[in-house]
Amino acid sequence: MNLPEELLYSKEHEWIRLEGNIATIGITDYAQIELGDVVFVELPEIGSSLAAEDVFGSLESVKAVSEIYTPVAGQVTQVNSSLENSPEKVNDDPYGNGWMIQIQVTDTSETGKLMSASDYAGYIQKGPKE
Repeated sequence: MNLPEELLYSKEHEWIRLEGNIATIGITDYAQIELGDVVFVELPEIGSSLAAEDVFGSLESVKAVSEIYTPVAGQVTQVNSSLENSPEKVNDDPYGNGWMIQIQVTDTSETGKLMSASDYAGYIQKGPKE
């Protein structure tokens, strides 16, 4: 399983790449494996304001429909509209072409509650409980 060291991870299986106050967000390799083949992605409108842990969209896979949460608060500045016609990018490249949204982060200190790659690896090995 791929867990890039430079990213931060949430208990809801999202990743975040923070560059200045811009965060790129997607789902983890673990999450896409658990979901199976993603067939539909619903994302928010550009300009939407999100609080930390808000639902910002959903993924439909052959197994289930799952909500996607934002790990930090901010305003949506970009969405990966290519997922509309190619949702399989989430499975093929979750940390690259399968990214979902970018937000301008309200408070970058909120990232302090997120996990490092090694902490997240331990978290999923323990079998996260809802």
